[in-house]
Amino acid sequence: MSNSTTNFYALPQSFSISDIIVIATYFLLNLAVGIWSSCRVSRNTLSGYFLAGRDMAWWPIGASLFASSEGSGLFIGLAGTGAAGGIAVTGFEWNATYVLLALAWVFVPVYISSGIVTMPEYLGRRFGGERIRTYLAVLSLLLSVFTKISTDLYSGALFVQVCLGWNLYLSTVLMLVVTALYTIAGGLAAVIYTDTLQTFIMIVGAIILTITAFNKIGGYSNLEQVYRMAVPSKIIPNSTCHLPRQDAMHLFRDAVTGDLPWPGMTLGLTILATWYWCTDQVIVQRSLSAKNMSHVKGASLLAAYLKMLPFIFIILPGMISRALYPDSVGCVDPEECVRVCGAEVGCSNIAFPKLVIELMPSGLRGLMIAVMMAALMSSLTSIFNSSSTLFTMDIWKKHRPRASERELLLVGRIVTVILVVVSVVWIPILQSANSGQLYVYIQSVTSYLAPPVTAVFTLAVFWKRTNEQGAFWGLMVGLVVGVCRMVLEFAFPPPRCGVVDSAPAVLRSVHYLHFAILLCGLTAIVVTVVSLLTPPPSHEQVRNLTWWTLTEEPQREIPLQKVSSVSHRSSQDSEPAHQGTCGRGARLCISALQRSGETPAPRVPSVRESLFWSRFCCINALLLVSMNIFLYAYFA
Repeated sequence: MSNSTTNFYALPQSFSISDIIVIATYFLLNLAVGIWSSCRVSRNTLSGYFLAGRDMAWWPIGASLFASSEGSGLFIGLAGTGAAGGIAVTGFEWNATYVLLALAWVFVPVYISSGIVTMPEYLGRRFGGERIRTYLAVLSLLLSVFTKISTDLYSGALFVQVCLGWNLYLSTVLMLVVTALYTIAGGLAAVIYTDTLQTFIMIVGAIILTITAFNKIGGYSNLEQVYRMAVPSKIIPNSTCHLPRQDAMHLFRDAVTGDLPWPGMTLGLTILATWYWCTDQVIVQRSLSAKNMSHVKGASLLAAYLKMLPFIFIILPGMISRALYPDSVGCVDPEECVRVCGAEVGCSNIAFPKLVIELMPSGLRGLMIAVMMAALMSSLTSIFNSSSTLFTMDIWKKHRPRASERELLLVGRIVTVILVVVSVVWIPILQSANSGQLYVYIQSVTSYLAPPVTAVFTLAVFWKRTNEQGAFWGLMVGLVVGVCRMVLEFAFPPPRCGVVDSAPAVLRSVHYLHFAILLCGLTAIVVTVVSLLTPPPSHEQVRNLTWWTLTEEPQREIPLQKVSSVSHRSSQDSEPAHQGTCGRGARLCISALQRSGETPAPRVPSVRESLFWSRFCCINALLLVSMNIFLYAYFA
């Protein structure tokens, strides 16, 4: 694959000195911000390294939430899917609005009042026992390496290879080294501040590219017309797959025949989004590092506003790319596609890099490559930091409960190095899987493994009767059903244009987003039935750990970092426990922090907020939802 890509992209535009200066400046700036932020926060304590000292403001967290979710995989994937099928894929971005609000208003108060650092730790406290906690930690690590890290690396390196003609491995290793340096040294604070810088660069670069692209086709009013006419010169006879979709400018597609059916895009997608935004370590860890609840809400609001932008800056440029270069971006003939990008099934993934190379003047081309590197590095740093947190707190600490804080920090840094090595080894495997199936691969793996986790977390937070046996067997049944479907999906990949589909009817008739709804429902039924047939959870497993029990016992002191029926928290040796007293009010726990006099205590965030900022955030949330509904209605 690499040869054909390199041959095709030996383009006349050589890479100019100004481009190299821009990229070098970007790398230096990034390292400078990483080093500065590492020095600001004490990174030699667990709370400092893994939760940025729980002292972050709303704006860097919001920018980091956005940057973590917009990896280079999304840049290439959204533009590519936009080129192939129109604007329906925008639903993946706009759907995040509602789930981000749920994260800040519902899930984070519960997580903060339970005093946890990782998601498996929450389930460990809520249900007792170790098996759920271990299963979730292992599943999260596997999903990180095989979906997030490897696909981001692959698409980022593909972009650099396309634009610079560098060797795929050289470009990947270079980016990994810079990324790993400040993640290992600085912990979460370094990750969040560099993400903020990268969000700014991403948005500036994307605005310039979008304006240039729209000027090229004569404005937004012409987009639908030029997209409809984007037919490649080489087509496959007696087939229609070279024609752009008739419903390209509609968000909601037919429930049965649509490529992204509307029930799946509303309900199924919400299930996947709830897993990603409300129960995934990468995202929740950022929210837990906030100073207080107002900052958590502010961060979610900022991220949700920013998630409105990819429609204009990524998806529409992807469509323009197909309109301008139908023979390469819109190719359907297998031989032609292999010549263009090395993949038989189609080349829509090169939509974004193609636009950058063809339209951007020198200097700005360097800026856009910096943007892609920013996207790649921000999502990678997030995943590295969160995965090392998961391993350290949920796997290592379980086997060495007496481990010192210093040992845990060292293990966290070593895990990051191991992840880097595994990711590099995984690239050739991804390279041999053709890029046309890369996005099917990310979405399908997620929709087969994530829905059971969403079901268990939702029931754990909202239904007090959920117990350990119910949650465990729900997860196991969900895993077996999901893996069966995943094996079928890999055994019968989607055929290329003009080839008869040999897959069993059940595979093609149930869209993966519809499957996510069925799988989540099945898990919920198993959890409910088994929970009702077995003894209810103890009072200790419910108090302060569900939405309904946040204010159950007024004025009774509860240690926020309490020992539960899980494992003995050895961090109590090194971190003085904080006492939180609970009072009534808006169903949220009010923690009055009582600092111990001997040692400076690490911050445990309170769930209290000032009335003014609470109202301000709520009004903003209503405004955001109204805007979102208007956009959905306008483009539906």
